[in-house]
Amino acid sequence: MAKQYDLLVIGAGPGGYTAALKAAEFGMKAAVIERRKVGGTCVNRGCIPTKALLYASGMFHMMQSSDAFGVFTDFISFDFGKMQKYKDEAVEKYRAGIEEAFRKKGVDIIYGNGVLRRDRTVEVDLAEGGKEFFQGRYVVIATGAVPIMEGIPGSDLPGVWDSDRLLAAKTWSFDRLTIIGGGVIAVELATIFNNLCSHVTIVEKRKHLMGSMDTVMSQELESTLRQKGIAIYCDCTVADIYQGEGGLWCRIEPNDGGEAVTTRAGQVLAAIGRRPNTAGLTGPDVSLKMDGAKIAVSPEFETSEPGVYAIGDVCTRTQLAHVAAAEAVYVVERLAKRPHSIRLKAVPNGMFVALPIVPSCIYTDPEIATVGITEEEARQAGLKVRCGHFSMRENGKSIISGAENGFIRLVFEAYSNTIVGAQMMCPRATDMIGEIATAIANGLTAEEMSFAMRAQPTYNEGIGSAIADAMSHEPV
Repeated sequence: MAKQYDLLVIGAGPGGYTAALKAAEFGMKAAVIERRKVGGTCVNRGCIPTKALLYASGMFHMMQSSDAFGVFTDFISFDFGKMQKYKDEAVEKYRAGIEEAFRKKGVDIIYGNGVLRRDRTVEVDLAEGGKEFFQGRYVVIATGAVPIMEGIPGSDLPGVWDSDRLLAAKTWSFDRLTIIGGGVIAVELATIFNNLCSHVTIVEKRKHLMGSMDTVMSQELESTLRQKGIAIYCDCTVADIYQGEGGLWCRIEPNDGGEAVTTRAGQVLAAIGRRPNTAGLTGPDVSLKMDGAKIAVSPEFETSEPGVYAIGDVCTRTQLAHVAAAEAVYVVERLAKRPHSIRLKAVPNGMFVALPIVPSCIYTDPEIATVGITEEEARQAGLKVRCGHFSMRENGKSIISGAENGFIRLVFEAYSNTIVGAQMMCPRATDMIGEIATAIANGLTAEEMSFAMRAQPTYNEGIGSAIADAMSHEPV
């Protein structure tokens, strides 16, 4: 007989562990089924390890120019193995915190491969051996996504990595690294290895990096990366990878049919995206409706199987850890018949446009963060706007730290002066974007945002200056 739970969660990533902990908070008996380690891709093979290596590599990069601040050293080096140990310790500490939260709130963790069967039953091949069945009053699928390995000739050669394997590499062999893809994973890993003096090349098939990003932002990003010595080929495709003198080589073809370029790659990273992780998820007695590669869900995140829900990368277009966690809270609050405490979109008073309030962050140098809509998107939606721009060259904290590249751009609806979007490229942008997300969620106007003082000197002062600049301009 199957063991009974109020909520069964398949997958212990940010969406899964958040759903289980929230359910336990509401007095529901919850269990999480996890094939590998608690924390999912984000904690073990994505967000946390990437940011740890960005921090460590950034420290090495900063020390290379420390003489500008009157700090001198005769010799600077790095130990990639120790960097990886530091990263692993950060991951283990984060994961231990989740496991402790499970223990305190009484969430059961079941290690093994879970397969959804009929009547909200999950069949688990247990990690310690054997098989067991569990049944939930509700089931939440939170299995995330896995790297895409494109079928390029030569992609099966040794030295061609996906992001999961690259982040686990223990020894340094990356004096040259060619990255196929120009999304978030690509540019963040390019930043890490460029910081460590690797010769990095990015090949992106679209016309610019970060295809979903505002064109102005993507152009600024490309310019910054090129200034750092990263070679970038946009509107190009890697036609094949082959073994040659000195390691792997790539043949890069322009999409307009121009002459191909051959470059020595050294190592190759395939970072062309991630696909929903649905392989082996369902048994023969269950057939979930799909939306392409994703699980199809209702506006309430319910699948075609009654009582079975899906959240996060396995069903959502925006593959972000905080989106998965927000969806988890939304679903569990609904199941527990509690008022919703979180929103993914906001419609300010007097407007007909739904504004996304999910921050999007890229941890390059300088950092990039966006929320809401851009000026171009506002015009497409029929809105007149005022835009405020502030260059960080004029910011005191930026001058002190020597980080004067970047800007803050705010977008306001012209008649009510309500904030509708922000694009930032500057130090601490990923921390500051939360203020704008809060402002959009609450429909704040430029005047209301100006009521709050911002300390001096801080990077955050730039927001106040961008507000003032917007109010000095006529609507467009």
